[in-house]
Amino acid sequence: MRLSGSPAGYGLKRALASGATALALAAPALAQSPGPPTPAAGPDGLPPGAIYLDADHGGRDASGAIIAAGDVERALLRVDGRTLRARSLTYDPASGLGSAEGEVELIDSDGAAVYASRVELEGGLQAGVAVDFATRLANGASLMAATAVRRSPTVNELSYALFSPCPLCAGEGKVAMPVISVSAEQVVQDEVRRAIVYRNAVFRVKDVPVFWLPVFAHPDPTVERASGFLTPSINYDRGGRGLSVETPYLFVVSPSEDWLISPQINSEIAPLLNLQWRRRFADGVVVARGGYTYERNFGDFDLDGDGRIERDVRFGPQDNRSYLLAYGAFDPDGPWRWGFTAERTSDKTLFDRYDIETPYQDNGLYYGDQRRLISQLYAERQTERSYLSVAAFALQSLRVRAFGADAFGNETPALNEFEDDGALPLVGPLVEGRWEPAGPVLGGRLRLQASAAALYRDVYVGAPVLRPETAALPAGASGVDSRRLAGRLDWRRVIITGGARIEPFVDLRADLYDLGDLPAPLAGAAERGAQLSRYRTTVGVDLSYPLIRRFASGADVILEPMAQLSISNDPELDPRIPVEDAQTLELDASGLFRIDRFAGHDLLEGGARLTVGLQATGDLGDGRSASLFIGRSLRDDRQTAFRVIAADPAAPTATQLHDPTGLADEASDWVVQAEFEPADAVRGWAHATVDDSGEIRRAEAVVDARWGARNLASVIYLVDRTNPFDPPARPTVAEARQNYEFVQASGQQFLRGPWGVAGAGIYDVQRDLFTRSEIGLLYDDGCVRFEIGYRKDNTRVRPSGPSEGAYVRLTLATFGATR
Repeated sequence: MRLSGSPAGYGLKRALASGATALALAAPALAQSPGPPTPAAGPDGLPPGAIYLDADHGGRDASGAIIAAGDVERALLRVDGRTLRARSLTYDPASGLGSAEGEVELIDSDGAAVYASRVELEGGLQAGVAVDFATRLANGASLMAATAVRRSPTVNELSYALFSPCPLCAGEGKVAMPVISVSAEQVVQDEVRRAIVYRNAVFRVKDVPVFWLPVFAHPDPTVERASGFLTPSINYDRGGRGLSVETPYLFVVSPSEDWLISPQINSEIAPLLNLQWRRRFADGVVVARGGYTYERNFGDFDLDGDGRIERDVRFGPQDNRSYLLAYGAFDPDGPWRWGFTAERTSDKTLFDRYDIETPYQDNGLYYGDQRRLISQLYAERQTERSYLSVAAFALQSLRVRAFGADAFGNETPALNEFEDDGALPLVGPLVEGRWEPAGPVLGGRLRLQASAAALYRDVYVGAPVLRPETAALPAGASGVDSRRLAGRLDWRRVIITGGARIEPFVDLRADLYDLGDLPAPLAGAAERGAQLSRYRTTVGVDLSYPLIRRFASGADVILEPMAQLSISNDPELDPRIPVEDAQTLELDASGLFRIDRFAGHDLLEGGARLTVGLQATGDLGDGRSASLFIGRSLRDDRQTAFRVIAADPAAPTATQLHDPTGLADEASDWVVQAEFEPADAVRGWAHATVDDSGEIRRAEAVVDARWGARNLASVIYLVDRTNPFDPPARPTVAEARQNYEFVQASGQQFLRGPWGVAGAGIYDVQRDLFTRSEIGLLYDDGCVRFEIGYRKDNTRVRPSGPSEGAYVRLTLATFGATR
């Protein structure tokens, strides 16, 4: 029987359909005068108040209530987006009251489902009383009870209930006891306070009682965040903090503000109090993290200077130790937005000693790289054709100053020397801007760019900031200050003819420098300052000609030869100009064809250059693909200004020059880059620069693999051999050029059901040592993830030396995770 209708009036029409009686309740609209327009239908096709019934038997009783039952399939009733299924049901459309019995399933308009053996219905198909109640919440959590009663429009009460963040169904209609659950004699859900309160709560692991509380409460799972304790973090650091327990508590002030109070309690040293404040405004957000303790130094130290290291000691007076990591970002209506970061710490090893989570983050317009903190204030203006940014910032370095083989303390990292913050520049202002006209100019795209920067240093820094021929450290010299103003015009046009892509371009650039506090041999004047200017004009063309071949198997192969020819005047790289923003260069497939392959403005290329490359791409279908790029650049003359100082171990007082960029000679290094995906579950990427002898100077490779449902592994390889010499035992920053070779791997393998193993490690090939490693036992059933294992940290920055001990991580669905 199928029945549908409208509350405006009910007519009765009987027919026979597929052996079942079909009943339709419809308003006699044809016999009435025209009325108001029919309300729009909902997502299920029914207008508001309309009723749909599908049952084997159905009709109405004397009061007009609908009565239905199902023999083979359950009877189905739908109204106002809610669906009720049961073996038998009654429903009064006038009052909205009714009942249902036998395999009852009530589905709300948002998809939330309630299951019971019997329910009493309130207005609008809402369960008032349910027997053998069970429900699956939107986030996957499950809730069951012997009875459930709706005491008021906002309060639900459950008797003899069980709650679990995990699903209870094990498949094929069977019920499985979850790993984690909470049972209670009484559970009250307050929809106004959005909280669930348990009385006589018993915490169970696989139905085994492990903990009891007379009263327990947690937020309703529909709540995004609410005040309360979060999952604690437990670690053990042998020789340092000892047993360490961090117990976070979230205090929600309002929907737009909260505090996270997270004290770290340590068995061997004083506690560290961590705080976090978050506030969202109408047009932005502010987040501030900080920590404080009052403690002595601890670790491995040579206390009396006799060369003997005392292990696991606390020494020196107690002192205030703290950190601050804050940022704000505001994006009001209009083209402007602004923000700030404030990052500082009292101790250069505080994050390492107290295992502070993710202290180095990218939150502002400019980023402090690994082990450097940045405090900045910035503003941006962006439209469809223009961009402008103004910023000022200062840096704090937590890096070890010396990188040589003997530069780190051989006995203890506590003897390491760190970068002097005075050697890092104070930048302000730093201005970047560009503008493009609305339409084409001479048939191409025109872009105007300008920049300005002012940098101030307290401590003198030679190479790589100053050129090798001017980088000798003068006694008592102060830091070199620099101010720069740069302008640029870039025009480019794309012409496609006969399948070839031709892009002629013109690039004009001019720079002005004002230098102060130069060492006397460089300044050439009593005031020790200099005003310098330079310009560069470049004309050239980019060429490419893609070729495609399709095979009968469905595979596609694309070959794309490409070339760039450019001619520039000599930019006259004055050795007095500091190199502040162009100290690093990574030659790759995208950057090889840039006019300026150095980042920033201080270094630029000139002369005649020819750059060539070949890109080959194969798509084999079924998700399998591969690509390979090979290219290099040729110039008319060497560029010695790109070389830097490298110490010669055979003559510690002498220095030699080497080329870390691969661009100083007439022929650059070869650039080789590949991507491959031989199967849906395996993908990889590799990049390398290779010299003419075939030796790899710098390389990076990544391979990710997945197999089975949840098994995975990742391997990363990094190598840098650009420095042919080793630095001296105690190098300066100018000489701190260190080659490296690392392998990083991580993965997890499930062995039986939810049980498996997981591990990760970083291996230093040069030192033949795992700098960081961990391995542990893993349990993950999709609801609970639990890891227990052993980890070791041999990072040489830690003043307390290697750190090792057990770790425990727990992740609960709906409840959060530990680290």
